[in-house]
Amino acid sequence: MSATPQKNRAARRALAAVAGLATLGALAAAAPAAGAQGHGHGHGHPKPRTVDVQLLSFNDLHGNLEPPAGSAGNVNEIQADGTVKAVPAGGVEYLASSLRTARKGNPYSITAAAGDMVGASPLLSGLFHDEPTVEALNKIDLDVSAVGNHEFDEGSAELTRLQKGGCHPTEGCFEKGKKFKGADFPYLAANATYEKTGKPVLKPYSVWKKNGVKVGFIGVTLEGTPNIVTAEGVKGLKFHDEIDTVNKYAKELDRQGVKSIVALIHEGGAPASDSYNYDCDSPGPGDGISGPIVEIAKGITPKVDALVTGHTHQAYACTVPDPAGNDRMVTSASSFGKVYTDTTLTYDLRTKDIVRTKVKSANHVVTRNQAKAQDMTDLIARWNKTAAPIAGAPQGFISADINGRGSTAPEKPLGNVIADAQLAGLSPADKGGAQVAFMNPGGIRADLVYAASGSEGDGVVTYGEAFTVQPFTNMMNVVDLTGAQLLTALQQQVSGANEASPKILQVSKGFTYTLDMTKTGAARIVTDSVKLDGAALDPAKTYRVAMNEFLGGGGDGFPVLGQGTNKLVGASDLDLFNAYLAANSSATAPLAPPATDRITVVK
Repeated sequence: MSATPQKNRAARRALAAVAGLATLGALAAAAPAAGAQGHGHGHGHPKPRTVDVQLLSFNDLHGNLEPPAGSAGNVNEIQADGTVKAVPAGGVEYLASSLRTARKGNPYSITAAAGDMVGASPLLSGLFHDEPTVEALNKIDLDVSAVGNHEFDEGSAELTRLQKGGCHPTEGCFEKGKKFKGADFPYLAANATYEKTGKPVLKPYSVWKKNGVKVGFIGVTLEGTPNIVTAEGVKGLKFHDEIDTVNKYAKELDRQGVKSIVALIHEGGAPASDSYNYDCDSPGPGDGISGPIVEIAKGITPKVDALVTGHTHQAYACTVPDPAGNDRMVTSASSFGKVYTDTTLTYDLRTKDIVRTKVKSANHVVTRNQAKAQDMTDLIARWNKTAAPIAGAPQGFISADINGRGSTAPEKPLGNVIADAQLAGLSPADKGGAQVAFMNPGGIRADLVYAASGSEGDGVVTYGEAFTVQPFTNMMNVVDLTGAQLLTALQQQVSGANEASPKILQVSKGFTYTLDMTKTGAARIVTDSVKLDGAALDPAKTYRVAMNEFLGGGGDGFPVLGQGTNKLVGASDLDLFNAYLAANSSATAPLAPPATDRITVVK
């Protein structure tokens, strides 16, 4: 099951390796590695006992080839005086430059990813089933990646195509005369197996080799992937426990003589601070990291030397004790290519293992004030040209700006439009029979702007603009929830995980209530004010509720929304949004910004 680095990659790195080894030899001569053995060669210089292996890693790129816009493109950075500054970051032109700069002078450098490289992607990648992103990752020299939940969005057959290549089964080849080559790095899916055969969907692990140095990588996605991916995406598949799977393959690698092992896990945690340079190992109360990855890390065999994680879109470099009680590095690099992690793995040439006590790791911002990688600029331009006819297709008409991302109010005009679109599309009995729709505010990625973005003319909403607002192409769910559960959902907007920073759900027409911000926590929801079509919410009654799959999985701090039953999976949020624009606007009767009168706010 082992895989050596690709031949073309080996060729590209040959000169760097020679130069790096010369440097290494010089360093060894000047200052022998600690514990070096005296098996001298020729001139009496001791042979180094260890070499440093550089592990560069990132996660949750989600097809963000162009720099992510607005606040989604910022990374928080703690300043020397303790204040926090937002730094614009990301975009593959800068990610490629950052990684290439970091590799210089490191003869043993591996680049790895922890899943969700594709899926929920902006138009430039999503329109072409993420072929542009795989192409960019090939050029970036990604060595290995775990699969994430979003790699399964279009099913296992499409994931296999992304790995092996070939044109899309229904849409064909996107560029004339060019066949999609697939990923030249292995995608690892150790804990995703076919129900019928029990075999992994893709390789469970791979081994990176160079000059006798061997590092094994095991890749898993979160066991709960079926809860956050459409049923169609995981059809015929089974997802297994992360700890059991990693331990099983670590044992297998160990038997093969691979003693240095890294787990790539698409599951993560939440550090006490959302700043990338926060010291996650600081001892203060409430410090450190929480979330699913902590228990996973504590259960994974000590044979594994480091964990590269993802999924939560957080940045951290923490130590969590392994089952033997020894500290082990657990890292994650934010999302959208805004951060990368640089980890030094000191490799013992005699034991073939990592000297765990010497492992060092730090996160770095992919800043936008460095030179762009020209090959990435060219790639973006090429795919943008191919996307132009679709991106420019009119979907509807608006009479003025309809603010979403740019609105700081609890109830956003564009949030109302999106919720209404979801209710309109899913209220027919055969589409789910929805009575109310909820939209998470963080899923509204932009405003609908009246001024033309291209040659389409003012007031025209293009496909590209609609996609930018709703880029995740989340499948819609309609579920049964009781009135009591709906009230709990409203309270979870302003309590628990969301108390410090409320997340106010956008609600469809006919759903009204009062939000009293003079109170604290759950008391901010005025219970007897909650009404649907003028009638008080009945705690004992069951309602059909529409929401995207992210909310339907309890995302954004709404665990009660994950308790819905009798689920029906509908069209994507983007399809419903575009259908609503088409049905409710025209050149002569454009859609006006709706009134924001559904949530009464008391300040």
